[in-house]
Amino acid sequence: MQNASLEVKALTFDVFGTVVDWYSSIVAEGKKFGDTHGIDIDWTQFALNWRAGYGPAMNKVRHGELPWQNIDALHRLILDDLLDEYNITDLSETDTDHLNRVWHRLTPWPDAVSGLKRLRKQYIIATLSNGNVALLTNMAKFGGLPWDCILSAELTHHYKPDPEVYEIAAALLGLSPNEVMMVAAHPGDLRASQAVGFQTALVPRPLEYGPGRVQEVTAHPSDIVASDFNELADLLGVE
Repeated sequence: MQNASLEVKALTFDVFGTVVDWYSSIVAEGKKFGDTHGIDIDWTQFALNWRAGYGPAMNKVRHGELPWQNIDALHRLILDDLLDEYNITDLSETDTDHLNRVWHRLTPWPDAVSGLKRLRKQYIIATLSNGNVALLTNMAKFGGLPWDCILSAELTHHYKPDPEVYEIAAALLGLSPNEVMMVAAHPGDLRASQAVGFQTALVPRPLEYGPGRVQEVTAHPSDIVASDFNELADLLGVE
């Protein structure tokens, strides 16, 4: 394990679900937003429905049904549909935009900041997310995430798991793919990065979709499996 990691010089991280707890963050802020604006809905289901629209929206871009647009724009398309579905019709544009940007204000998992700080001692650490650059930058500022570099699928006008996203990340870091390790909670992301030559680390986040919806990972292609970022640092020999 450690022998395989000797050639790794950079770790790239999936963000939504792997680094930050989107579910709890959106539910908590949604409830506050609802209290302020008199909106009495099930914010847990609202958060799940919002996230459920993410993959299909990216596929529409991927298949040419929608022109290229970044994740902020796709989140807004999904949100507008949800507001119609929930019959929420009296929000101002300012309030709707603020709600849409909840994705810029997601809280890191408890181990994320401390683990990233450790890993940064030995490796370049960078995002490699479908989130756009502004979103990821604001999220880092909000959550104290100590990235060396913000890399985004936005730079390629592709979305993961398209190979172009991983290839441009290695190229921009001036590294060969085998010198980069993709860190993610989602096996599909890891398989796609592995296909272009990345090494991989699986960090499961069983509570990504909230209590009672535990995500079980039964199969994975990873070189390393860690329970959190601090254990990942341990396995990579970082003090």
